[in-house]
Amino acid sequence: MKVVLLSALLAWGFVPRAHAVWLGRLDPKQLLGPWYILAVASRAKGFMVEKDMKNVEGVMVTLTPENKLRVRSSRHGPNGCHQNTVELLKQDSRWVFENPSLGVLDYRVLGTNFKDYAVVFTQLEFGDETFNTVELYSRTEMASQEGMQLFTKWSQGLGFLSQQQARLQKDLTCAHELLQ
Repeated sequence: MKVVLLSALLAWGFVPRAHAVWLGRLDPKQLLGPWYILAVASRAKGFMVEKDMKNVEGVMVTLTPENKLRVRSSRHGPNGCHQNTVELLKQDSRWVFENPSLGVLDYRVLGTNFKDYAVVFTQLEFGDETFNTVELYSRTEMASQEGMQLFTKWSQGLGFLSQQQARLQKDLTCAHELLQ
């Protein structure tokens, strides 16, 4: 199955080894629908300590009539499942979304085959902490080998250490709460 690499990260000073490359275009409509987040790489404070306790998350991506990308997620928190909805605005560049008022500085797909998996990059800012994540979205509860390899390639290429990467626990309770 042909892998279509979409857009690479801009060469930011704080993202080692990222190269500015444009390898294709993403029609946001191809990203729409239900997804499971099965793996995460993150530079967030506390991620390395908490990563072994993180469960699979559910994500539902829709497009509003105003062409905003609406991302609903369900993840396990201290008090059970927690759902969150974020609407992202399209940046000037193609198919890159943001909502700085909510702390989302950059949301883009790095690679996908459009039907089984997507590797998604997000740059977030909360208070004085700015960090980025790479997530493996999957249409199924099990990651495809191709999707997992692309997630690993992007994570390592962007300088994430192995301690900053995690396959999420197979507890699908919160994911199913959103996706069923």
